[in-house]
Amino acid sequence: MSLNGKYSVGIIFTFVLLASAMLYSIPLINLFFNFKTFTAELFFYDRLVLWLVLLLILIYNFFLENRSFFAWEDKKYPTKFYLASIIGLYLICSFGGAFLNAAIMIVTQEKISDKLLQLNSIFKSNYFLIIFTCLTAGIIEELLMRAYIQPRIEKIYNSPAAGIVGSALLFGILHSTYGTIGQVVVPFFIGIVFAIFYKKYSNIKILIICHFLIDFISLILLNLVDIKQLSAF
Repeated sequence: MSLNGKYSVGIIFTFVLLASAMLYSIPLINLFFNFKTFTAELFFYDRLVLWLVLLLILIYNFFLENRSFFAWEDKKYPTKFYLASIIGLYLICSFGGAFLNAAIMIVTQEKISDKLLQLNSIFKSNYFLIIFTCLTAGIIEELLMRAYIQPRIEKIYNSPAAGIVGSALLFGILHSTYGTIGQVVVPFFIGIVFAIFYKKYSNIKILIICHFLIDFISLILLNLVDIKQLSAF
């Protein structure tokens, strides 16, 4: 199989594993532990499954692709660049995402999803789970969607635009499990912003930190405000 063929299989393998984890990990965990309700412990195990997905992709990359996981070498920048980039990306994604979500809710009369309401109940004052969840999302989603998938799509189609749009589209689709249009459109928007930044500056650490902050501040807000009042969440 050619290298592009291996890359194609890797991309499909990654997306299928992530989608399966998001859709079926909780029912499978319940087969072994028989949780009666949606609990913090159940969700913790669910997040652990995502680390298993990362491990499987690393194994695939090492044994079958036989290439560096990072197709683009991470570039180093001054501390001021890190701070400015993190703040800038956070503001663009937060305000842009809030505007898009508000517009969607006004046009479609879409309500906050039941899944977010469930998550709101288990995150209340559970700061360990909040931090672990945000670290898991930041590290795994950026490593797989940006560092792994984006450059491989670009190489297969010989098109930076394909890498940016393709990785962002897959990122948005994966968030469709939340059950709302906003939870697809906003991640797609963030995926576009992150992918453009990664293509231009090739630094995954900045994206991991920014992703963590976006999720962390959002979940902290869930602890402080009634989620039903967060029309722009």
